[in-house]
Amino acid sequence: MANKQQIKSWLHHTSVFFWLALGAALAALSIRIFLLPHQLIDGGIVGVALILSRLYGGEYLSYFLVLLNIPFIYLAFKFIRRTFVAQMLLAVLLFAGFLFLFNEAPLFDGDSLEIIVFGGALLGIGVGLIIRFGGCLDGTEILAIIINRKKGFTVGQVVLVINIFIFAAYGWIFKDWHIALKSLMTYIVAFKMIDLVIVGLDELKSVLIISSKPKELADAITQELGLGLTIMHGKGGFSGDAREILFVIVERLDLSDLKELVLKKDSSAFMAIENLHEVVYGRQPIQTKKKEESYLNQFLTSLFFKQIY
Repeated sequence: MANKQQIKSWLHHTSVFFWLALGAALAALSIRIFLLPHQLIDGGIVGVALILSRLYGGEYLSYFLVLLNIPFIYLAFKFIRRTFVAQMLLAVLLFAGFLFLFNEAPLFDGDSLEIIVFGGALLGIGVGLIIRFGGCLDGTEILAIIINRKKGFTVGQVVLVINIFIFAAYGWIFKDWHIALKSLMTYIVAFKMIDLVIVGLDELKSVLIISSKPKELADAITQELGLGLTIMHGKGGFSGDAREILFVIVERLDLSDLKELVLKKDSSAFMAIENLHEVVYGRQPIQTKKKEESYLNQFLTSLFFKQIY
């Protein structure tokens, strides 16, 4: 049993290292081929390192990246947790190493739109893989988490303000606002791609259903659509009547079928629909037939692409 656990742990750490290395390689390739030759920058610490490398020489980019992240690695060690620090340090060193390795990589020669889209997408995929497997390249996110805990500003607000300042400083230092705006566009493409890599293409919705026919609806949803659900007990705020509330998680493509079925069974039913960022569940076998393949894919994803916090 102990050997199995050790093998499982070793495979897990090997898998994490592989995906962190792949993400670092893709991000470094994007910087060397697309961004740096065309004087584009990214946000955060990577952006500051790119500005300094343009001032003092591209060959120093790896060193700037490591040096600038050292204070934030210390902050992460002090205020967050040690396991995160280890993976952040590994990601930063891998990224810096690949930047050094790809120093002589040929640049991509294309128009501005191609450079922005392909460069931003490749960078986003790389950074997204690093974040998905528990690493981090941008020390400003560490600062944002600390400010969020102490001052109440959201992480997104802090990162946005920092990046606006970085892009504005870039335009002001080199007296070229066009390149600063192009860098901002590249950052937006990368940001969207990061979101796709972390969350995935499948959009999940949570649906709360309040109906006078909860049993009939529950049977129809499980049998006709093959969806699982949870029945919660509630009470009307105005009437005080006890009610059964159905909670369903559904993929975006099945949402219209669910709404149609609910309204068909009870035209006066109330539905509240929300976007879900992520669903994490255990390894219990799923018994529904219609959704068997979909649940199997989600199950395998949760096994091999589990995000580390």
